[in-house]
Amino acid sequence: MKAEARIAAGAGVSVIASGGRKENLELALDDVFEAHVGAVLSFGIAGGLAPGLRPGTVLIARSIVAEDGEQFECDRAWSQRLAAALGGAPIVDMAGIDRPVTTPADKRALHLSTRAAVADMESHIAARFAAARNLPFAAFRVVADPAERHVPPAALAGISPTGGVAAGPVLRALARAPGQIPHLVKTAFDANAAFVSLFRSRQMTSVGGFGFFDFSELVLDVPREDVIGGSLPV
Repeated sequence: MKAEARIAAGAGVSVIASGGRKENLELALDDVFEAHVGAVLSFGIAGGLAPGLRPGTVLIARSIVAEDGEQFECDRAWSQRLAAALGGAPIVDMAGIDRPVTTPADKRALHLSTRAAVADMESHIAARFAAARNLPFAAFRVVADPAERHVPPAALAGISPTGGVAAGPVLRALARAPGQIPHLVKTAFDANAAFVSLFRSRQMTSVGGFGFFDFSELVLDVPREDVIGGSLPV
C-alpha cells in the first residue's frame, strides 16, 4: 500500500508496490531486475500469527515459509544487522500467503502448520525471485492485526489493484454488513500503531541502506497505502 511504499522510499532504493497482487509483483520484479539491483528486501506490515504479538511489534525474518511448505532462508548477516539497528528486534520465521488470513482460527491454523510468527502476501514471492537470481534477501515487517484480531471484509474491500484505497467499496461493504464496524475500528487502531512503528523503524535503518552497507541499490517489495509523504534518506 502507498503508506509502506512512501516510508520505504529513499536514495538508492527501487520501491515496488504490488497492491497485494501476485502477478503485479512478479512482473514488476522482473522489470526492476534489469536495473542491476544488488539485493531484495520485503518491507511493510504483516498479520500476526503467534499469540501475544502486539500491533507495532518489529520483526526480522530468519526464513520465509510458503503455504506449500517451500522455505527460503534469509541472508543471515544482513538480518542480524537489521535486528541490531532496530534495537534487537526478534528474528523469526514468517509465512508467505496468496490470500489474506483474517480470522483468529485461520491465523492459529497457519501458525501451527508453519510455526511462523507473522504472515504477508509478498515475502514468499520476493524471496523466490531473489533465490532464483542468487541475490541476498531479507524481510522487515511490523505487526498490524494481532493473531487474536478478526479482520473484517470491509478492511480489504477498498484496496485497488494498484494499491490505492477507495472509500466507496468500504462504505458499501459496511452498508451490507454494519456489524463489521466495531471490528473495522479496532483494525484501524492496529494499523495506525503499525505505521507509526514502521516509520520510526525506517528512520532507524536509514543510514547504510537498510543495514546492507555493501549494496548501492535495494529492491523493496511493499504493498501500498500512504499517510506519510516525502522520501527518506538511505
